[in-house]
Amino acid sequence: MEIKRNITTLHLHERPEFATTLVHWFMDEWEPYYGRSGPGDARKDLEECAGRDQLPLCLIALDERDRMLGTIALKETSVGSELNVGPWAAALLVDHQYQGRGVGPVLIEAIATEAARLGFEKIYTSGGPDDAIFESQGWRPYGETTSLRGPLIVYERVLEKSAPQN
Repeated sequence: MEIKRNITTLHLHERPEFATTLVHWFMDEWEPYYGRSGPGDARKDLEECAGRDQLPLCLIALDERDRMLGTIALKETSVGSELNVGPWAAALLVDHQYQGRGVGPVLIEAIATEAARLGFEKIYTSGGPDDAIFESQGWRPYGETTSLRGPLIVYERVLEKSAPQN
């Protein structure tokens, strides 16, 4: 069952009440980094993503019943930053019960739109060797890196220029 047409994306700062849920999602999904023995601080990272017109920023996807379906961020650095490129689409995460229902592609497109709105010409992301979602959304392999989970492919997407907003 596809729910793609019923998804709204918003900046996290517009709905800060979802931050606590995201902290738990981050700790569960990226346990080596955000878990108890990891070096990351999910709450701090999300607090830093509270902007709209500067990096880092975070988007959330909601359905028509106001349920959070997923999230994505746009950051200056991420896994792969040693390649000296950016900004980075990072922390793409879709609630397990909504995976495969069009949420990921909506979030990826929304973050690309945000990056173009902010004046960026390209954005980058990293994903596992079995992660086909980025190539299906127009991203092309750019390089390779490694994370706490193992080898990753770095992808690049050339953005269409966004019309100026008043």
